[in-house]
Amino acid sequence: MKINFTKMHGLGNDFIVIDATTERINLNSDIIRKLANRNFGIGCDQLLLVEPPETETADFKYRIFNADGSEVAQCGNGARCFARFVRDKQLSNKDEIRVDTDSGQLLLHLDKDGLVTVNMGVPRHAPDKIPLQANEEARFYPVNVNGKERAVDAVSMGNPHAVLQVNDVKTAPVAELGAELESHPLFPERANIGFMQVIDRQHINLRVYERGAAETLACGSGACAAVVIGIERKLLDNQVHVSLLGGELSIEWQGRGKPVFMTGPAVSVFEGQIEL
Repeated sequence: MKINFTKMHGLGNDFIVIDATTERINLNSDIIRKLANRNFGIGCDQLLLVEPPETETADFKYRIFNADGSEVAQCGNGARCFARFVRDKQLSNKDEIRVDTDSGQLLLHLDKDGLVTVNMGVPRHAPDKIPLQANEEARFYPVNVNGKERAVDAVSMGNPHAVLQVNDVKTAPVAELGAELESHPLFPERANIGFMQVIDRQHINLRVYERGAAETLACGSGACAAVVIGIERKLLDNQVHVSLLGGELSIEWQGRGKPVFMTGPAVSVFEGQIEL
C-alpha cells in the first residue's frame, strides 16, 4: 500500500500529515513507529490524520499519534499544521475551521499574516480530569523521584501536563527528570513535562519533555499549560510570549472558565509517497 504524506512542522515540532478524508487509512502502532523513525522512515514527533468529522458541527476529525505509536487527544503545534494542511490541499477554503478531537472540538483560525490561532479550549484543573492520582486540587503536588521530593503543578489542555519552575531552562535536567516524571505513577496516563523559566510577566522560556516523543523543539499544548499555571501562580499577565527551542508562540488566557488561545506558525516542508 502506498500512502501520500506531507512533512510539516510548527517551530521544529515536526509531523507527518496524511489526508484520510476520502479513503480510510488504518495505521497500527508498528507502522506508525516505522514511519516516525528518523533513520529508516520519514521521521516525525507525531503523525496526524485528517479524517471526516464525527459531528455535524465540525469540518474534520483530527487524530494524533506519537512517535511510539500511541494515540493522544491533543497537540497544539499539530493543530496549526492541520489548519495549514487543509487549506493548502484545498480541503477547505474557510478561514475558521472546526475539528473534532478525542478531547472535544477545536477552533482553528488562519490569520492574514500567515500565522494560525487555535482556540485550545478551557483548561481542566480537577485531578480526575488531568488525570493524576490526588484526592483534591492543590497548588502543588509532591512527587518523589529517585528519593528526592519535588513539587509540580498540573493541568489538562486535553492532554495531561505537569510544569516545574526552573531558574534556567538551559541547565534544567529535561532528559533525566522529564523521563522519570512522564511515566511516574502520579500520572496514570503519563504526562508531558514542562520546565518553565519566567523572564518577566509577559515572557517565559520553556522546554518540554513530551510523553511518547521525549523532548521536542516545541510543544503548543505545553506552552498553553505553562502559561495557565504561571497565571494561576500570579507570575504572569494574561498574554504571554513563550520562547521554545524551535521558536516563539503567543498565548492568551483570561482565567478560570475561559479558553486558551495560541498563535504561531505552521510550515510545510515537503511532500512524498511511501510504500508500507
